[in-house]
Amino acid sequence: MATKGQILDMTPVGMKFTVLQASADTQGQSLVLHWELLPGCNMKDPLVHMHPDAIETYEVLEGEMEFYIHNQWVAAKKGDHLSVPKGVTHCFRNPSPTPVRVLNTHQPALKMEDYFEDVCKVLDKVTDQRRKRFRMSPRTMLYMSVLMNTYRGEIIARNPPDGAIKVLGWVAKVLGIKY
Repeated sequence: MATKGQILDMTPVGMKFTVLQASADTQGQSLVLHWELLPGCNMKDPLVHMHPDAIETYEVLEGEMEFYIHNQWVAAKKGDHLSVPKGVTHCFRNPSPTPVRVLNTHQPALKMEDYFEDVCKVLDKVTDQRRKRFRMSPRTMLYMSVLMNTYRGEIIARNPPDGAIKVLGWVAKVLGIKY
């Protein structure tokens, strides 16, 4: 369970989140995060996804980035606000040479903070600690599939396809992979 002020460090994939309001702070109404997206974040393989039962909002506080919403990329800069309704496919990336800072809200919070904490655990397992480098490998895909199948009520992948995530999650379970 995340707490106010907690840092969710996903630096290997170019992100760092700070919890501004945890689910417990809002009685489950929302999860509020401050994001820092490093240059190049999500440029290669962004997780295109949707939230079946939550609205996600973004306010760009500093820098410029892009959001994929309603099957198109939209540029956003400081001061821009975007809202993604329940069930709408989306993702984001930072193609700029500078970090981007974003205020992000999930309403309701559901178990998104647990999802983000578990992403950090998976990244710790699959990141080359000597080089501090993340690489999408078959092993990484198995771990991520277990994670994604655990949080189907919060987030569902669209690319990679959800069917592939389900199958890889089953394979990982058979192999005894846990995060």
